[in-house]
Amino acid sequence: MTDARLLELLNEVGLPAPEDGAVTIEGQDPVVATAFPVGEAAALALAACGVASDALWQLRGGRPQRSRVSVRHAAASLCSHSILQLNGGPAPPSPAAGNPLVDYYRCRDGRWVHLHGGLPNLAEGTLKVLGCANEREAVAATVARWDGPALENALAEARQCGALLRTAEEWAAHPQGQALAEVPRVEIVKLGDSDPEPLPAADRPLRGVRVLDLTRILAGPACARTLAEHGADVLHIASPNLPNPPRFILDTGHGKLSAHLDLEQPAAVEQLRGLVRETDVFSEGYRSGSLARRGFGPDELVKLRPGLIYVAINCYGHTGPWEGRPGWEQLAQTVTGLTATHSSMDRPVRIPAPVCDYTTGYLAALGTMVALWRRAHAGGSYLVRASLCQTGMWLHRLGPIFDPAAARGLESVDDLCTETQTPLGRLKHLRPALEMSETPPRWERPVVPLGTHPPVWP
Repeated sequence: MTDARLLELLNEVGLPAPEDGAVTIEGQDPVVATAFPVGEAAALALAACGVASDALWQLRGGRPQRSRVSVRHAAASLCSHSILQLNGGPAPPSPAAGNPLVDYYRCRDGRWVHLHGGLPNLAEGTLKVLGCANEREAVAATVARWDGPALENALAEARQCGALLRTAEEWAAHPQGQALAEVPRVEIVKLGDSDPEPLPAADRPLRGVRVLDLTRILAGPACARTLAEHGADVLHIASPNLPNPPRFILDTGHGKLSAHLDLEQPAAVEQLRGLVRETDVFSEGYRSGSLARRGFGPDELVKLRPGLIYVAINCYGHTGPWEGRPGWEQLAQTVTGLTATHSSMDRPVRIPAPVCDYTTGYLAALGTMVALWRRAHAGGSYLVRASLCQTGMWLHRLGPIFDPAAARGLESVDDLCTETQTPLGRLKHLRPALEMSETPPRWERPVVPLGTHPPVWP
């Protein structure tokens, strides 16, 4: 019998239910040491991606297939960047590792604020607000002179990243939490009419679908990586002016081409517009409105390319007073109450995996495939929206239901890994967690350094 939670998600995005027994989710949480069923949530999102992929496959004339997701494998995928090995040793470290500007600090009023200065530009801006040295003791002493809400607002006004620790109840009462309360896990909004675009016969569900991936760290890249698993041609466009930590490229670059475009240069702007005219999916993960100000918002691009699927992913959601605030995984856990429930309001400790990032990426990939399925049937341009806080609120609705001490953990995942020869070296990494009987998910291209390819479609 199909998992009722999967049927609910499929109904939410408008996909027909699979036949009983066609989709299997094996195992259960806790795997990651948290009270929330994060492995099961990831497995549900990936299983729904399998149903959407199969729907596209059948439109190409393929026969219905069976799919399977292991909760253990799905849970491991939430830690995938920490599992990497390069040339037999560890991958380059995360920029947050040991960084005093990526942590919780207690304020004068007893509340906790999570700072996030994990990239050079964010560190510089955070220190400018604080007015102190980049040393843990100095940061702690400075934060202790602020009240929590005042520091949160000061960071936001400076367009920096930081968030006040809240309970789920406090978030539900907050204007941003209220704005997201009725928003689905992934939104699929029709932007305009266009002719149907039937899918020709092919050997993979997304064969020939072109995806422009203008995202970084981690949800947006995980979305495009998931689409590549099903055969899409993904061209990752990175700015040469923005930091993009190597660990996360190694983790999310599977299956992608990679090019540089500097949108400060008029010629690069025109190159990107030319790429859009020949693409199916445009995926971006910047602060809401950032690309629209450069002429690359959804309304502008669907005029340029009717039938486009525009995917937008951010931290706090695409409506409400915080939609334009920058944020990251740690801050989504902080504001939605995940951290407070996982640990306490007195000694906050995050869930030990970027659970909102990866799961949001899977949900966005699901929405993208559903939009492509709708376009094939009825035509139209579509906007797909997902956010880390929408996902965090879903995780809270699913839990807490476990004793974290009962977690089985992920001490060894060798049976879930594979090795790939890349231009960067021999990379040990997780295989795709979703299994399908007719079109097994896989990546056809190895991870490459940023800017390896020209900004043209193959």
